[in-house]
Amino acid sequence: MKRLAAIAAALACGIAASPALAAPTTHAAARFVGIHKIRHIVVIMQENRSFDSYFGTYPGADGYPRVHGKIAVCVPDPTAGTCQRPYHDTANRNFGGPHDHLDAVDDIAGGAMNGFIRRAEAGRTMFCHKHINSPHCSLSPTAPDVMGYHNAREIPNYWAYARHFVLQDHMFQPDTSWSLPAHLFLVSGWSARCSQATVPASCVNAVQDPGSPPGEPQNRTSRPAASPTAPTMRCSVPPSRRGPARPGSGTPCRGSTRCGRTSS
Repeated sequence: MKRLAAIAAALACGIAASPALAAPTTHAAARFVGIHKIRHIVVIMQENRSFDSYFGTYPGADGYPRVHGKIAVCVPDPTAGTCQRPYHDTANRNFGGPHDHLDAVDDIAGGAMNGFIRRAEAGRTMFCHKHINSPHCSLSPTAPDVMGYHNAREIPNYWAYARHFVLQDHMFQPDTSWSLPAHLFLVSGWSARCSQATVPASCVNAVQDPGSPPGEPQNRTSRPAASPTAPTMRCSVPPSRRGPARPGSGTPCRGSTRCGRTSS
């Protein structure tokens, strides 16, 4: 799971304000001032990626810690009895590891950030043989690739976004969980289970299990099991065009979101 890339909100502001992508006419520009000149917001949400997986070696970003120019990270590998350092992974497809809430807690390991390989190797149980796509499971437990990272050679489009807009290297996802809770947080700042779909007061926090969308095998009704409240996240300041933001100086977050690095 590692720390996830938090470029979506920054790109939303950056792409929206880009003259090349959403330039208003001269007449329209005269009618709007400040933030109201932004006519479109585009949100790019990349699942199951950490900041370091995509931008750990980006120049100027707060990525992998280094000593004398070399990456100073080595995560324990219980199966091999050694530790594994981050490596450049040229594969376009990655298997990753389990990524539900409990896995995030064990990955982070109280701040030691050293549980990723251990959780990936443990991510294949009898349950996973039947439910391989469950966030509880790992697709490659015997040879986990969770320490691999990419750069501009594999993902030139993402690095181009970072060069031309804002790269938030200190943005944290507000929940440590899998896809559905993350999507609910994106639009509402909350992941919850509700006994009454239109009554927010009936909702309780559900960071791991907000319930399945209508039509899923676990919910064959037409009623959503989760009912988040009104959206609260929005971009507030046009982005800098000077490359990655310095720690603590990126585009502000409003509503229920928090500034910092992400994970999911």
